[in-house]
Amino acid sequence: MSNPVDEILSSLDFTQLADMVGADPSTVEQATAAALPALFGGLEANAQDPSGASSILGALGQHDPSLLDGGVDLGAIDQQDGQAIAQHIFGDNTDEVYNQLGAYGAAGGLGGSLFRRLLPILAPIVLSYIMKQMTHRTGGSSGGSSGGSGGGGLGDILGQILGGGQASQPQDSGVDPDALPQPTRPTQAPAPAPAPQQSTQQSSGQPNLDDILKDVLGSATSGSRTRASQPDQQDAQSGGQGGGSIIDILGSILGGGRR
Repeated sequence: MSNPVDEILSSLDFTQLADMVGADPSTVEQATAAALPALFGGLEANAQDPSGASSILGALGQHDPSLLDGGVDLGAIDQQDGQAIAQHIFGDNTDEVYNQLGAYGAAGGLGGSLFRRLLPILAPIVLSYIMKQMTHRTGGSSGGSSGGSGGGGLGDILGQILGGGQASQPQDSGVDPDALPQPTRPTQAPAPAPAPQQSTQQSSGQPNLDDILKDVLGSATSGSRTRASQPDQQDAQSGGQGGGSIIDILGSILGGGRR
């Protein structure tokens, strides 16, 4: 997978984004490069908890994996949805995350207020990016909307595993209700069930989405750290505080929403 931060950055119109948040394009690009790893890191921290992973998977099903194709249409971003996503990712630590981002040296100490306006726009884009990566890994197409990839893609898998309705519907037993009852035989104690085994496959044969989610997010945060460890020469010569990934700097406050 290519570096996720660079891939998302290349899909954004920073002139339009700057107009939306009330700042100049170069400042917004710098802030976005810091904010994206924080979102990926927060999601990865949440995904380590089973309930957090389930919550993320449910949210992914509401986001179009093709959003980044051909460039993001920023006018189509639901910022209210994005604000709710950020709140769920960071929980009670949301304000602290904004403040830490605002003081982050590599982002030029831009202040928390810019990130409060920026993250609600970026959060839905990040979910769409993750949805796209998971769709590819489950063999589906990234086309369509709201995760509706056909042919056994992620949209179908999410419907079967998270929806629950289809899997639990009663099936036709094929028994004729008018047939005579058959003689009953003495019942025998059932054989003990074999011990469950760890597997990357669901019992239905579908991929284990929790594992795929953790793999996608792990790759994304690893790529973000690698990117942060390679500052350009101009930043290095400026004597700025830059160094280090925002994921490492935020540390334990990431994933505050997982419970």
